[in-house]
Amino acid sequence: MIDVAEGRFVDAHGRHVVLRGLNLGGDCKIPYPDGGTHLPSDFADHRSVSFVGRPFPLPEADDHFARIASWGFNCLRFLVTWEAIEHEGPGCYDTDYLEYVAALCRRAAAHRFVIFIDFHQDVWSRMTGGDGAPGWVFEAVGLDFTRFDAAGAAHVMQRRYDYSSGEGRQESRYPMMSWSRNYRLPANGILWTAFFAGATLTPHWTAGGVNVQGFLQRHYLGAMAALAKRLADIPEVIGFDTLNEPSLGFIGQRMSEPQLAADRDCPIPVRAGPCWTPFAALRAAAGEPVELPVLGAGEGGMQIVGSQIANPEGVSIWLPGVEDPFERAGAWTREGGAARVRDEDFFRRTGGRAIDPDADLVLPFHHAVAATIRNVCPDWLVFAEANPYQFTHGRGFAKGMPARTVNASHWYDVDILWRKSFDPAADRAALSERYRAEMAMLFDTGAIEGAPRLLGEFGIPYDLDGGRSFARWAAGERGEAVWDAHAAALGAMYDAIDALLLNSTQWTYTASNRNDLRIGDGWNQEDLSVYSADQVENGDGARGRSGFARPYVERAQGVIRAMRFDSASGRFEAEIDVDPAIAAPSEIVLPEAWFPGEIVVSGAECRFDGERRRLIVAARARGLLSIAVEPATGKDAKGESTIRYARA
Repeated sequence: MIDVAEGRFVDAHGRHVVLRGLNLGGDCKIPYPDGGTHLPSDFADHRSVSFVGRPFPLPEADDHFARIASWGFNCLRFLVTWEAIEHEGPGCYDTDYLEYVAALCRRAAAHRFVIFIDFHQDVWSRMTGGDGAPGWVFEAVGLDFTRFDAAGAAHVMQRRYDYSSGEGRQESRYPMMSWSRNYRLPANGILWTAFFAGATLTPHWTAGGVNVQGFLQRHYLGAMAALAKRLADIPEVIGFDTLNEPSLGFIGQRMSEPQLAADRDCPIPVRAGPCWTPFAALRAAAGEPVELPVLGAGEGGMQIVGSQIANPEGVSIWLPGVEDPFERAGAWTREGGAARVRDEDFFRRTGGRAIDPDADLVLPFHHAVAATIRNVCPDWLVFAEANPYQFTHGRGFAKGMPARTVNASHWYDVDILWRKSFDPAADRAALSERYRAEMAMLFDTGAIEGAPRLLGEFGIPYDLDGGRSFARWAAGERGEAVWDAHAAALGAMYDAIDALLLNSTQWTYTASNRNDLRIGDGWNQEDLSVYSADQVENGDGARGRSGFARPYVERAQGVIRAMRFDSASGRFEAEIDVDPAIAAPSEIVLPEAWFPGEIVVSGAECRFDGERRRLIVAARARGLLSIAVEPATGKDAKGESTIRYARA
C-alpha cells in the first residue's frame, strides 16, 4: 500500500517511495481495433464501439508489463476514458470493458506495479478533435456534432484529412499538433463552460431533467464510480486522477475582445490563425457567418494581419428547436435583427462579483471526485490536475484541496513538442538546469499543502526531424545511436526530475505504435511512445532506452535527500537520511541498460537482487548515508566500503 506523509509517498514500512513510471497508453483514447485517427470515420458508430483491447489485448499483457518492469519503472498511469465506459448511452456501462481493465490491473499488480487511473480527455471528445466524452452527450445537451466541421466549430483530423493521399503529413489540411486549436473553438467553449459553470451562468439549461452542469458531472463521476467498484479489491491501485488537462471553456474571457496573448484569466496559448471570441463562437454556433480577425506573429507578439469568414454557409450546431442557452441567460441577443453583446463580462462576473474559476468551479469538482472514489475505497489518493497553462500565469490550485491529494501536474518542453526537432549536441547541463527551473516553477506555483509532487506527463516526440530516426532504422542501422537525440533530451529531463526528487509518469507507452508519420501513437499524428512494435525485431521495442531506463532510489529507509546520475560515466549517487527504526531496507533500481555486468558500490554494505535489478541497502545507524554505484568495467574495488557484485 502507498500513502502520503509530509509531502512524500510512503509504503507500509514508512519508507520514502519514488514512483517512476509510464502512461499506459497513448492509444487508450481510441476504440479497438480500428479507431485510430489515421483511419477515416464519421463517428456514426459511437454507441457501439469497444475499447476492450486498449492498451493491449489481455493475452499480451504479461509481455508488455515484463518489458516495462525491466526498464526499471514501478508505476503506471493507466488511461481510460469516459467514452470507453459509457459509450452506449446514459447509465449504460460497458461491463466487458470494466472487467477487462480490472483484469489488466491485476496482471500489472503481479508485476509489482503501483497503479493510478487517469480519466483522460483532450479537447473534450473524439467528435471535437480529441478524446474523452461519449458521443451521446452532444445530443443530450442539444448539440449536433455532425455539423461541427461545416460550422467551423471543431478541428477534427477525420474531417480534414485526405485519406486517399499517400502523403504522410498534410500540413495545409491538418498541421502537426493542430488538435489543440479546439480549446478556442465553439464546441469546446460551449461544452467546457457547461461542465464547470452551467449552474452558475446558464441555470435554465437542462439535460435529463437537471441543470447541464449537474448532468455532465453526474455521468462523468458515475462512470468513474463504476470502474472504481471493479478495482476496489486491488491494493496496488492507489487512486484516481481527477480529469486530464481540463479546460474552462469561455470562463475568464471577454465576450467580444480579441485576445492577442494568453493571460492569467485565459491562459490557453494564442496561435497564429483565426481569432475566436466567445461572441463570435456563439454566433457561429447559432448559424451565423462571422468575420474573424486573423493573427500572425509580429515583433511584439501576435498581431491582426487580416480577416476571414467562419461558417460561411450559416450552419447551426444546435439541434432543431434548441435555444442558445447563453443567449437566453443574457450574454448576447439577436433582437432587432443584428447580433450584439448584452454583457461583455458574462463569462467573467456573476452576481456582482468576479468569478474565481479555481475556487468557485474547479475546487468543488475536485472534492466531488474525492467523494466519489473514497465512497468506494476510503484509502485512495486523489491525483489532481488543473489547466496546465495556468501555472505559467501565476494561477495554481485553490486553497482547501481534498486531504491526501497528489499534485499531478504536467510539463513539456514545448519547443521540442511543437518544432519536433532537437540537437543532441546541445549543452546538457544548461538544458537540465532550464528544465529544473521550469519544473520547480510549475510545482511552486501549483503547490498543494502536504501533497507529493508527481509529474503526470512529460516526454518527447519520436518523429523528430521528419522521422530521421525511422529512416535510419529502415536503412538497417541499429543500436542506441539511432535514438541519440531522444535519449539526450530525455536524459536532461530525468536529470531535472532527480534534482527535484519528483515522482513521474512519462508520456507514453503505446503498444500499437508504428514508425509511420501518419500513424505514430494512432492519435492525431502524435508519436511519443518509448516503445514501438517496429523495434521488437532487434531488441525489446525500446526507443532511446538509455534516456529513460535510469537508476534511482525507489524506496528509502528514511528520507531521500538527493540523487544524481552521470550518464557520461554511468555513476549514480544518492543521499538518504536514514531512520533505523524503519524495519525495511533501501532499494535502488539499477537497469540493465546502464549496469549490464559487475558493479562497484561505495559507501554502504549491501546486496544485489539480480532478478529484480535492485540494490538492497540495510542501514543500522541514524544519519546521512551517501552511496555511489557505477559499472565495474576498468575499475578496481578497493577499501572496505567498496564491494564488487557479479550480475545474477
